[in-house]
Amino acid sequence: MTIRVAVAGASGYAGGEMLRLLAGHPEVEVGTLTAHSSAGTPLGQHHPHLRSLADRVLEPTTPEALAGHDVVVLALPHGASGAVAAQLPDDVLVLDLGADHRLVSADDWSEYYGSEHAGTWPYGLPELLVAGADGTVTRQRENLAGVRRIAVPGCNVTAVTLGLQPGVASGLVDTSDVVAVLAVGYSGAGKALKPHLLAAEGLGSAVPYAVGGTHRHVPEIAQNLRSAGAGPGRDAVGLSFTPVLVPMSRGILATVTARLAPGHEDAADAEIRQAWADTYVAEPFVELLPEGQWPTTAMTVGANTALVQVAVDRRAGRVVTVTAIDNLVKGTAGGALQSMNIALGLHQELGLTTQGVAP
Repeated sequence: MTIRVAVAGASGYAGGEMLRLLAGHPEVEVGTLTAHSSAGTPLGQHHPHLRSLADRVLEPTTPEALAGHDVVVLALPHGASGAVAAQLPDDVLVLDLGADHRLVSADDWSEYYGSEHAGTWPYGLPELLVAGADGTVTRQRENLAGVRRIAVPGCNVTAVTLGLQPGVASGLVDTSDVVAVLAVGYSGAGKALKPHLLAAEGLGSAVPYAVGGTHRHVPEIAQNLRSAGAGPGRDAVGLSFTPVLVPMSRGILATVTARLAPGHEDAADAEIRQAWADTYVAEPFVELLPEGQWPTTAMTVGANTALVQVAVDRRAGRVVTVTAIDNLVKGTAGGALQSMNIALGLHQELGLTTQGVAP
């Protein structure tokens, strides 16, 4: 089985990481690569590390260039994917690495993105817990088999969701007061040349951004926590979310805390830890670390892993989770490839690794 994959937006960080993973996938043939302002230039000018694809010339992003592929990856700026996807056949698997199709609520989209909502696609976080009205809990991967449209989650969203959702699904945490502070590598800000992203500005400095509930990942995180069992209303999740750019090229370290739910204030540490252990025991890409070992971003570089630890701050009455991911792998391209595998009926681990790169 050979799967022909086109990548639109191949010159950016997300597109480049997608190509790095696709080049190592045993069932994939990399097809057309497209870009906007970089069209007409060789890929190696933008991603010199991708040696097997360096001579490929980027084409303009048009329906004609993307035709004839089994899978099309849209690594485009927010707001650009909807128009392109609308021109692609229904039988082609389209993976949107942007935000256009992640949100269920059109009101949330309008509030945070300020444009018309392009619609909602199946959500590409296979490990997301989905709480049913009858009290059962399934995983989002069950909703990905055979689909032909997938919305890949935001990288920060993946880290926060995987860190906290076991406590939500088990009823151990109160989602009305969730605080998330994330250390984020500079590749998460994209490849556009901006003064505050220059090395002279970023090296030796930690910089908060989108403070005060303005980050566009806020409604997506709340959406996921509601999926895991927080409750259906918008008021079910009270989230304070603060990302901080730190001087590393890739990685996210997400520290998330929430109050113990009423009636569970005296739950034993072992009981709380067990909720996380039970949730992830069979997940190949999400691991609860041994007690006493805390995740670091260095442990996840280049790997499709989310490493999680949980503790209880008894004085504050809060559960504390720390999650590390590579924002370009499990946070973006790796999660997309994992979801692609599931949609096409392949083993979800195909073409992906849990081995990081060190030092």
